Amino acid sequence: MRTSSDRLYDIDGLRLLAALCVVLFHYTFSGPAGGHSPVVFAEESAWSKYGYLGVDLFFLISGFVVLMSAWGRSSRSFLVSRVVRLYPAYWVGIAVTTVVTLTLGQSLFQVSLPQVLANLTMFQSVPDIANVDVVYWTLWVEMRFYFVILLFTWIGMTQGRLMAGMWGWLGLTFAVEAGVLPGFADLIVQSEFSHYFIAGMALFMVYRFGLTTQLAVLVPVCLGNAVFRAIGYADAVGERYGVSYSPAVITAVVAGIFLIMTLVALRATRRLARPWLVTAGALTYPLYLLHAHIGFVVFDRLGVAVNKYVLLVALILVMLGAAYLVHRFVERPLAPRIKRLLSARPAVPAPVVLVAARPTV
Repeated sequence: MRTSSDRLYDIDGLRLLAALCVVLFHYTFSGPAGGHSPVVFAEESAWSKYGYLGVDLFFLISGFVVLMSAWGRSSRSFLVSRVVRLYPAYWVGIAVTTVVTLTLGQSLFQVSLPQVLANLTMFQSVPDIANVDVVYWTLWVEMRFYFVILLFTWIGMTQGRLMAGMWGWLGLTFAVEAGVLPGFADLIVQSEFSHYFIAGMALFMVYRFGLTTQLAVLVPVCLGNAVFRAIGYADAVGERYGVSYSPAVITAVVAGIFLIMTLVALRATRRLARPWLVTAGALTYPLYLLHAHIGFVVFDRLGVAVNKYVLLVALILVMLGAAYLVHRFVERPLAPRIKRLLSARPAVPAPVVLVAARPTV
């Protein structure tokens, strides 16, 4: 069993860094470029356009911490932990975003009741219903990764099974990319991002059990595929927004993401970790859920009247404050209650037990 001393404060800090990169990407680049914000940050967008790679860091971190969370747990316990972790803040995010959209942002976004109800499940992508907020697409990616981890908790986690599973998943990734497997197989394989989850899992194995030859090979192979897919993904993003991305910069950022997480796995960053970073980590998820569409609405309403840099800084601080309120007054009080509710097992009536234990004649 892990104790509080096992908490990786350095990963908490990296989570907030990744979230802020995504926030700056939306506020200073994709908002204006996508027609959702009248406030243009011409100079800043030259570098903030790379901020979406914060999502890549999120996925690598997720591979690490979700496997760490699932290790030694039953399938039921793992499912409960994911529900407790994801849904309370998510429901608040949907509610607040919907209210802001309907009252202030109908010129930018449209929200319907069926759409909101579908989004509450977090499975709106299955029937191809639009997200209430653009950032929710990553949650569907995460949910499918949780399904993979759930399978491991069901069959039982061992080092050997995990290594075989990671190599198998990477093999399926290459098979999808080569066109050997049909396109629908990618629903589970997720070849666009699987290398991050696999590498994160492998780095957790390094953290827990030490570096082995297989892990020393697996992580660089994942890095190679991550760079390959990231350059292709950047071309698609560039085409969408009418900009170009430097393959060298994409390669450097992805390699840097892998390097920092490798250092975490090797415990080389522990001296930089501070307990206060746990608060930074706690703000990350609600900040991510709240910032995008609400921020675009604020820029649309106030962008002409307020200095753009003052508005940018103030909006980020307000979003951080809102994220803290969600964590403090929603996640913290509701998490233990939901956990108790979902973990409770119905008692089996005594007569049923007696009948089952005593065959009739």
